[in-house]
Amino acid sequence: MTKHTAFWDDLNRDLQDPEFLREYVTHSVRISTIDSVVNAIDAAREAAGLSKAELARAIQKEPATIRRLLSSESANPTLGTLAEVAAALGLRITVEPIPRAERGLITQPLLEGRTADPMKLAEHLDTLRAPKLPA
Repeated sequence: MTKHTAFWDDLNRDLQDPEFLREYVTHSVRISTIDSVVNAIDAAREAAGLSKAELARAIQKEPATIRRLLSSESANPTLGTLAEVAAALGLRITVEPIPRAERGLITQPLLEGRTADPMKLAEHLDTLRAPKLPA
């Protein structure tokens, strides 16, 4: 669904710039990935019946650290912190391949600095960045 607003028109133009395109893609993927991991960790914490303070104690962190991690919309945790919290919940952080269908939309523009369809890229990244509803 193509959006016809000044924002989307400007974004379409801006995505013609290889530097902007790469920054936009990496930022979008970063947000999506962090949100996904943090949401999975918080769901596991709730399923385990642990409070944020109990989880903080388990990894010898201040409770505020876990509150910020699980509550802040602008959290940018380190991989080390995520790994520690995940381990306390019996989880492991792993890396998985991007599905082949998405590689042309994400990987190829990063490598080439261009995309054949800027609007399709922008719309795909918008769906990645959209908040996911709990299952």
